[in-house]
Amino acid sequence: MTRLPDFRLETYFSRWEFTARHHLTASDAQTMTMSELLALADPEDRHAWDTLALGYTETFGDPALRRAIAGLYERADADDVICFGGAQEGLNLAMQVLLGPEDHAVVLTPNYQSAETVPMSLCEVTGVALDPARDWALDLDELTAALRPNTRVVSVNFPNNPTGAVIDAADFVRLAEICDERGIHLFSDEVYRGLERDPARALPQAADLSERALSLNVTSKSLGLPGLRIGWIVCRDRELRGRLERAKHYTTICNAAPSEILARIAIKAREPILARNRAVLAANLPLFDEFFARFDGLFEWRAPDGGCVAYPRYLGADGVEAFCTGLVEEAGVLLLPASIFASELTPTPADRFRIGLGRRDPAPALDAFAAWLKGRRD
Repeated sequence: MTRLPDFRLETYFSRWEFTARHHLTASDAQTMTMSELLALADPEDRHAWDTLALGYTETFGDPALRRAIAGLYERADADDVICFGGAQEGLNLAMQVLLGPEDHAVVLTPNYQSAETVPMSLCEVTGVALDPARDWALDLDELTAALRPNTRVVSVNFPNNPTGAVIDAADFVRLAEICDERGIHLFSDEVYRGLERDPARALPQAADLSERALSLNVTSKSLGLPGLRIGWIVCRDRELRGRLERAKHYTTICNAAPSEILARIAIKAREPILARNRAVLAANLPLFDEFFARFDGLFEWRAPDGGCVAYPRYLGADGVEAFCTGLVEEAGVLLLPASIFASELTPTPADRFRIGLGRRDPAPALDAFAAWLKGRRD
């Protein structure tokens, strides 16, 4: 295993996330307070919270939490679920379990950095780029051509981070079939599922399509509860699930008991939480549409198909890196420039930036952003 590079996004956030006045690139939906979440608990979970003993928990995850998670899937039960300390641990350990030096993986770009750097530390990896000229479309023929006899994993992420793209459901089903036909594990990062602008465009969950597929999800993004640090993988391959548990013995061993109870409260109350977060997005989108329309000579804007991040294009002569640096240093408005999402596998656009749409009341941040742009123009 080769040494992993610095995680560009987290390094950038270490500098700016808690010092910038306006965090306008948040990747999670609006969060809630502890009292708001506990108010959604049913009597059983409220009693479990009030009487919780702070001992070790099961490596696979709290049984009641796993049952609640399994209820989100059409073809999974609690034994198909293993919980992790956030999605990052699940992604990391899954790649370590699935890939070795003689293997090959295919990863879509752009993507969350570890989706490519972890596989690249383990084996040879081929990137397949979403096409920005076609609304970030996925070319299934190109992906199929990238497969090899030793391909073990195809890793995808929809709704996509950072672009907000969602492919057609028929293409996603076909992708699962292509992987099954070749004995490949489809690894599907589904952390933004539930925040599609058009609910009819929600993709099937990979674990429902194939026994070999792995569906990754987390409480952080669509539910807006990143402080819980609870993620999970659903996979109907029991032998693989057992290997994931043994890998977890070398990392977190088990999850935090309070977080597991809070996570199962949130998952049982998923629909009202998602409805609230979709309402925040629906209220925010016209504000972003209006903002980018005011500065249409500087930006190309497209609202995301799903999730709560978008990836506009910056047209200024100074370039997106200098633009984002000046904005945060001079106006305290934090965006993520394209370099954060650069890929070693494929060319990726160098004139984009990620902006977050899921937090309540973005108007002060947009006002500061607009004032800075006008000051540069004047």
